[in-house]
Amino acid sequence: MSGIVAVTGANGFVGRALCSEAVRRGLTVRGLTRSPCILPQGVENVAVGNVDGDTDWASALTGCDVVIHLAARVHIMNDKSKDPLAEFRRVNTLGTIRLAQAAIAAGVRRLVNVSSIGVNGPSTEGELKFTDQDIPDPHNPYSVSKWEAEQALRAIGATGDIEVVTVRPPLIYGPGVGGNFLRLLGAVYRGIPLPLGLTRNFRDLLFVGNLADFLLVCAFHPAASGHTYLVSDGTPVSTHALLRGLARALGVQSRLFPVPPFLLQAVGNITGYTAEFERLLSSLRVDSTKVCRELDWFPPFTLRQGLQATADWYRLERHQS
Repeated sequence: MSGIVAVTGANGFVGRALCSEAVRRGLTVRGLTRSPCILPQGVENVAVGNVDGDTDWASALTGCDVVIHLAARVHIMNDKSKDPLAEFRRVNTLGTIRLAQAAIAAGVRRLVNVSSIGVNGPSTEGELKFTDQDIPDPHNPYSVSKWEAEQALRAIGATGDIEVVTVRPPLIYGPGVGGNFLRLLGAVYRGIPLPLGLTRNFRDLLFVGNLADFLLVCAFHPAASGHTYLVSDGTPVSTHALLRGLARALGVQSRLFPVPPFLLQAVGNITGYTAEFERLLSSLRVDSTKVCRELDWFPPFTLRQGLQATADWYRLERHQS
């Protein structure tokens, strides 16, 4: 491993974990962010402004060997944009294309693009699992923009000017997590009764420490070039089992009561939270055998270890706030 590893979105949830792990391994890391900020110790910070089709990446990529692309416009609750797809495309599609072009101009060897399992579709049925061979089924503006970026990068990589690796992670959790997972953590910690005792779905998750480890494998493994990888912790978990696992890790009592899933779906439809309830009730399985077979990679952290690390962080944050 040599040269500079550039990480876009370095000040985000995944970015900070990735930068810290890369520095721990002795790599030279440059964190690219929209505005100047404090990053983990040992990481050089370069501000590049907004990520879109006009971003000037030139000076930020000078001397870089690998770029790991995390910066993105992510899901926004109650998006007020007049044209959400156009906004997602501006950042996630055009911004990624512009980054790849600048990386080629700077002599970057490899670009690792973090996409989304949403490119495959919203959920799986029964024992079926998503694979990299599935016909893509992006189901919302975010996943559409990610799929379009993947297609553009595939064409760019085919020119031979830069190696491209694509990673589609499922739901990522760990210290620093936000969004719905953080809300679930808070509800479990406060002992709020949750009507999820009868869920029988199975979802694959990804601990941020496992993702950081895998992205660094993708950055340097010779066999990774040109491939798309689906990756997870390797232990699918139902929503009720996840909540019980979080309660155990937090040292609190699990408070779940049984409500038939079809009633919860009806509540979601009535209240306008259909998508949120669907994520709690549906399955999303990921086939990660390709990464084991081709890259000899296995998650360094178990699901239980990941949940414990997340719970420890949450308790510490509450104590300090």
